[in-house]
Amino acid sequence: MTENRIHVRGVSASRLILAYESFGAEAADAILLVSGLGTQMIRWPASFCQALAARGYRVIRFDNRDSGRSSHFAQHGPVDFGQLVSRLMSERGVEVAYTLDDMADDALALLDALSIRRAHVVGRSMGGMIAQILASEHASRVSSLTTIMSATGNPAMPPAEPDVMAMLTRSSADPAVDPSAFIERGVSFGRRIAGSAYPFDEADCRSLLCRELERGHAAGGLGRQLAAIAVAGDRRRRLATIAVPTLVVHGLEDPLVPPACGVDTAQSIPDAEWMPVAGMGHDIPAPLHGTIIDAIERTARRSNAA
Repeated sequence: MTENRIHVRGVSASRLILAYESFGAEAADAILLVSGLGTQMIRWPASFCQALAARGYRVIRFDNRDSGRSSHFAQHGPVDFGQLVSRLMSERGVEVAYTLDDMADDALALLDALSIRRAHVVGRSMGGMIAQILASEHASRVSSLTTIMSATGNPAMPPAEPDVMAMLTRSSADPAVDPSAFIERGVSFGRRIAGSAYPFDEADCRSLLCRELERGHAAGGLGRQLAAIAVAGDRRRRLATIAVPTLVVHGLEDPLVPPACGVDTAQSIPDAEWMPVAGMGHDIPAPLHGTIIDAIERTARRSNAA
């Protein structure tokens, strides 16, 4: 499958490039896969995309801004997490490079550039938050919504496990100087957020991290995306307006976005289907791909039936 890079009209950036790949027939109903925090579109494996396309869909995966081969925002510099938390707690103004709404507008601009009027939108983690914004603010462009291991921004929800958040925000080695240390840190994090029911595939995780590094590392990108999440606020009032068929998938052993956040998401969206997955952490292990694909297709078919 050929990877493409396309110029889109960005809302918060005058010149924005998004890298994407498309699987399946261009005339088929589209499924847009939105990636998570600090990760690239290849976290949606080609085999996953091809299996969805085989069900009769056009499947599109893409790099969010500040990741992979899409536009990087290094001119904004790294995020000082201590200062960010302090300002949020004191309710002082927080200036960020961009917002989740900007990232949702990026996804919409990609659909426009590909002449896709409506799509089934599937997001994982931060991508689920972006997908929620698309479904609530651009209802005419979304046919169905699947949000995986994500949250609503409800401040009453439990936070990530302290050690997991520490691993996420701790300064990492510069991959240009010490790529091995950078990758080892990513492997350690992947092992920590995995669930117990599915063996952690260290070799696959290491290979994926190496491929992401080869595709392009956005220095400070994870921090800027995390800042966008931190200032996004509570989306529950917006989610209450969503009328398309919605599926909420969440691992019951997720240490980064606790399962209560998934329950809260399902309760915030009218008639959403709640799909808890025992033994799943904050990842989608290969043995679950078929189950998740079946659920996405079931949700898409609910939209077609309606």
